[in-house]
Amino acid sequence: MIDLRPLRHRGFRNLWASSTATGTTAQLAGTALLFQVQTETGNTVLTGSVGAATAAATVAGNLVGGTLADRFDRRSVVLTATAVSAVAALGLAAASARGGVGAVFCLVVLQTVATSCGAPARRTFLRRLLPDQLVPAGVALLHLSFQIALLGGPVLGALLLASTGPAPAFLVDAIVSLTALFLLRRLPGVRASSARVSPFAGMSEVWRRPVLRTVLLCDLLATVLAMPVAVFPEIAAARFGDASRFGFLLAALAVGGVLTGLLSSRITGSARPVRFVVGGGVAWGLALAGFGFVDSPAPSLLLLVVAGAADTVSVIARGSLVQLHTPDEVLGRVSALEGVVGVAGPGVGNLRTGSLAQFTSPGFSLVVGGLSAAAAILWTTRRSWGGRVGRSWYN
Repeated sequence: MIDLRPLRHRGFRNLWASSTATGTTAQLAGTALLFQVQTETGNTVLTGSVGAATAAATVAGNLVGGTLADRFDRRSVVLTATAVSAVAALGLAAASARGGVGAVFCLVVLQTVATSCGAPARRTFLRRLLPDQLVPAGVALLHLSFQIALLGGPVLGALLLASTGPAPAFLVDAIVSLTALFLLRRLPGVRASSARVSPFAGMSEVWRRPVLRTVLLCDLLATVLAMPVAVFPEIAAARFGDASRFGFLLAALAVGGVLTGLLSSRITGSARPVRFVVGGGVAWGLALAGFGFVDSPAPSLLLLVVAGAADTVSVIARGSLVQLHTPDEVLGRVSALEGVVGVAGPGVGNLRTGSLAQFTSPGFSLVVGGLSAAAAILWTTRRSWGGRVGRSWYN
């Protein structure tokens, strides 16, 4: 079962509760945004551009936020970012009620940048709020909150949009963000004392440390080569008879993640978490290759549950390694780089999957991508384990 001991620490409990609540309402607001843009414009290109714009804003915000976290008081960075996000959400509620997507689009980009700026600083608090032996369990609980948000936010969005429209969804997001400010203000004040001000210091730190370099590369390979979401609508049309049912496929990934999060004590208690990073990445690729082979609903959903579980195994182990192997003075920037990999990898991966599927078939694209990801992860980590340093952190 999941290790709940971190929740006995008040500071971590406040961080977890605020992350779960704001993550859920962020998913709620994201659902409302897509609904409003599509219903008001009927333009699928414009709807798709929302994802591209928020992805770019997330990358930019993480890079800036990582530097801020390593130069200024980290609690102040988190509180400021949360306050700006709440103000943007209030603006979204007003703009959505008036109609028109121009102002909504701009405010969403502002909110995304603000939230992403605060994310690296948030992640640095794990080591301040918990003893080292509980940090992996804290990572698992925070990832579980993300999976809960991924499942709960769209469901709440569907219920709210059906009865009230998009404006109340943005208002709920604003209220929850303001509530989170009350919880987060109790975080300890931590002013980092980094001597290196370059935003690229995190990248050089990752490159110098085999552990960090290898686990982040494994995540990048898994998502760039085997991200399946781009072909979900076409797969749903072929296997369920209705493209709109692709939500079941997304939910299956999230279900796998939640189940693994609830049973994560084996991962968080391991003395060799790199094995879980590698094993999770390989299992992810093989499960998605199998998903490309099958053609009926039940096996499709089962394989996606397995893929979601494998991804969560890898993410929890990777997050623990990043927390425990990164010096505090660059933890903000390394956490930012981890966040960038988590956004850019799936974006590029969906582009790869969709492009290959356009010229072949969705199944072929998934099989090739999944097998390539599994092989690339094994080859990369085998090279890393060949040296004395590699063996020391694998064995």
